[in-house]
Amino acid sequence: MALSTGIFAALAAAACALNLQAATTITVDLSKTYQTMDGFGISETFQRANQMHALSPTLQRYALDLLFNRTSGAGFSILRNGIGSSPDSASDHMVSIQPKNPGGPSSPPKYVWDANDNSQVWLSTEAVQTYDLRIVYANAWSAPGYMKTNNNDANGGSLCGVSGASCASGDWKKAYAEYLVQYLTYYREIGVNITHLGFLNEPDLTTSYASMRSSGTQAADFVKVLRPALDRANLTDVKVACCDAEGWSSQQGMMSGLKGVEDMLGTITGHAYTNAPTSSINTRHPVWQTENADLQGAWTTGFASGSGSTAGLGLLWAERISDAITKANVSAYLYWVGVQGGATNSKLIRISDDKTQVIASKRLWAFANWSRHVRPGAVRVGTSGSPTGARVSAFRNGDGRVAVQVVQSGSGAGSVSVQVAGFKSKSAKAWLTDESHNCEEQAATVGSDGSVSAVVPGKSMVTIVLESDAS
Repeated sequence: MALSTGIFAALAAAACALNLQAATTITVDLSKTYQTMDGFGISETFQRANQMHALSPTLQRYALDLLFNRTSGAGFSILRNGIGSSPDSASDHMVSIQPKNPGGPSSPPKYVWDANDNSQVWLSTEAVQTYDLRIVYANAWSAPGYMKTNNNDANGGSLCGVSGASCASGDWKKAYAEYLVQYLTYYREIGVNITHLGFLNEPDLTTSYASMRSSGTQAADFVKVLRPALDRANLTDVKVACCDAEGWSSQQGMMSGLKGVEDMLGTITGHAYTNAPTSSINTRHPVWQTENADLQGAWTTGFASGSGSTAGLGLLWAERISDAITKANVSAYLYWVGVQGGATNSKLIRISDDKTQVIASKRLWAFANWSRHVRPGAVRVGTSGSPTGARVSAFRNGDGRVAVQVVQSGSGAGSVSVQVAGFKSKSAKAWLTDESHNCEEQAATVGSDGSVSAVVPGKSMVTIVLESDAS
């Protein structure tokens, strides 16, 4: 009986070995191109940056490295800041740079700048100067309340002066545009160039915090004023983003109203709360998914299993990013918050309740597998062939390196052989995130024909980076 058991064990081991030897071939077609990537990112709005800034210097640096360091962290390439509209900084309010009505839309503005902006100045400066981050997206949740139909920066209401939104105080479109220009100017004066500007956030939703309603047509009314205001201020390089709707289909529904101002826009933005980006938006502009998270689930650090909310598992987020990129052709994917305290999955990194630890989730390392190796300017290219149960994508970076992602949702391990026509690899590396690894380097073998082989464990994400003689 023992002999039979040993024989069966040996046969099983041999079968497993044969399975790994019979690699799945992934063929990358560099001639078939799709969207150009802007990258991956997070926000620290609503005073979350204050939470980071209040940490000890050692934990501050650790948290910043986890977000932006391309070797030890996620290597995020996009930071989304919140433009304040509230009259104060109570609770988690984002204070306005003009908290009081200057007297009307044509009155001289009365701006107030504290050079702190809820610690977003500190965070932005660190990201840009220390980590060479190039893309900063400044996004307003609302105009100040006195510019709106409900005289409140919260609870919805619309900007006075857009179609169907008249106010006794007058038309505030020009004043709001100049307000946003001034915000960007303050940042330029400290050496941070805001590259993308949004003036709406979830305009299809009324909330008890900063919020402002808008249709696509109403957004277009304002874009016609905002774009010239930016140009007059020599901010011609700033891309106007619109409209950060709550769900992907909601953003698709706003597009018809934006047709007349498409030349004035630079980026289309949407969220993924009510529905995910699984189909493309009809536009010639880059499309970003700018906010998504598991907002309510209990904190979990797991990748494919573990305590807490299954909606926060790292593998699920690796799958969501893959689907958004390959099915909706997004050029950027942002999680809601990078670092904050509290016991939910709304962030990638948790500040412990006693403020003595900064704890990374596996969601962060799933993002790292993308963001470290798919850099701004990378072009998605064609692929064919996939291990059973896996999602596959590939990109050619600006430096010539080819990055191939394999998100394996199945439980079976296997090996892959990556072949790129007209591209003979001289070296390659593989990076693994699973329950036991945090975007860690693994073995990758370059064959005599230039193909690259690597092992893909079950329930994992592996990124294979190939470098040719011409890279």
